[in-house]
Amino acid sequence: MPIIIMRLTYKDKIEASDVLAFKAKKVFKGDTSLLRLKGEINRLLFQGDNFEVMQSLIDEHKLAGIIDLVYIDPPFSTNTVFRIDDARVSTISAGKNDRMAYADTLKGAEFLEFLRQRLILIRELMSDKASIYLHIDYKVGHYVKIIMDEVFGAENFRNDITRIKCNPKNFQRKGYGNIKDLILFYTKTDNFTWNEPMESRADEELERLFNKTDKDGRRYATNPLHAPGETENGKTGQEWNGVKPPKGRHWRYAPDILDELEKKGLIEWSKNGVPRKKIYAEDCQTKRVQDIWEYKDKPNPVYPTEKNLELLERIINISSKKGDLVMDCFCGSGGFLYAADKLGRRWIGADASDEAIKITTGRFDEKGNLFQRKEISKLTL
Repeated sequence: MPIIIMRLTYKDKIEASDVLAFKAKKVFKGDTSLLRLKGEINRLLFQGDNFEVMQSLIDEHKLAGIIDLVYIDPPFSTNTVFRIDDARVSTISAGKNDRMAYADTLKGAEFLEFLRQRLILIRELMSDKASIYLHIDYKVGHYVKIIMDEVFGAENFRNDITRIKCNPKNFQRKGYGNIKDLILFYTKTDNFTWNEPMESRADEELERLFNKTDKDGRRYATNPLHAPGETENGKTGQEWNGVKPPKGRHWRYAPDILDELEKKGLIEWSKNGVPRKKIYAEDCQTKRVQDIWEYKDKPNPVYPTEKNLELLERIINISSKKGDLVMDCFCGSGGFLYAADKLGRRWIGADASDEAIKITTGRFDEKGNLFQRKEISKLTL
């Protein structure tokens, strides 16, 4: 089935080629010899407009194609100014000592073009094995999905991940309570890094799925031994043990494999003489991760929109390997960078907010944390 190409049209949208033709107004200063050697980039934290940071990386330092994984949690077009003080995070003034964390005030087409232009630069920085996970909410996520189809190609869309972010709410309004946001997962090519994610099955799930018990007390279930499709001229379409597969179906295994399963006691015959394969619970303790994740954010964050660290670690483990270079150019409190460092990845981070940079560097500065602040190369535009 051909992929239908859809694009959003809005005022002041410019061509991708024009975005790439822009030259950074400011060029960050630093050890350019270190920047030019991919294997030497370890921890780089930039304070400044991430558009100009990425332009400089691409144009001045010739570093296109170096990023192996991107996670971003950009503004959500909420028309809100987020503030912070030493006691709490707020979306309104918290008092005379409050400080602005960041302003999320772009709306409509202006917001979409702001994000699109940065996604174009991100794509240029991504390696062929790279993935991008974009965290967004339900109010603008569907528009952002179309923008990402345009930038990365609809064929490189992998998943829309639902993230359960909080406990159920009891707001008195017409409509359903919102307990989720979403993560859009794209890759640059088909040849992307993928470490198969598995998770443990709960005891209740094992009991529900494996509801039979053999003479030794082992829990099991049974699956059909036939599958759709006729293969009358092949081995799997022939009679086995006096039984032929139902019309329009064939055996899942060749007769010699069926004989082996029978010898091992892994086939159960129904009262009607239908063979089924035994599947034991002990062999199915884990299952593949699906597209609904429950990772609730902590109730008292030190920075607005701070995300669950276990969520970030899952993304890093699935879509990168040790030594890879990852990036978060909307790094906020630096949770993704901290998780990446903990898991042995090299990283590049950027944010324009003074408070974001202060909290991010603090993660590597406190006693007992991973690294001392002096080990971070902090470059300012």
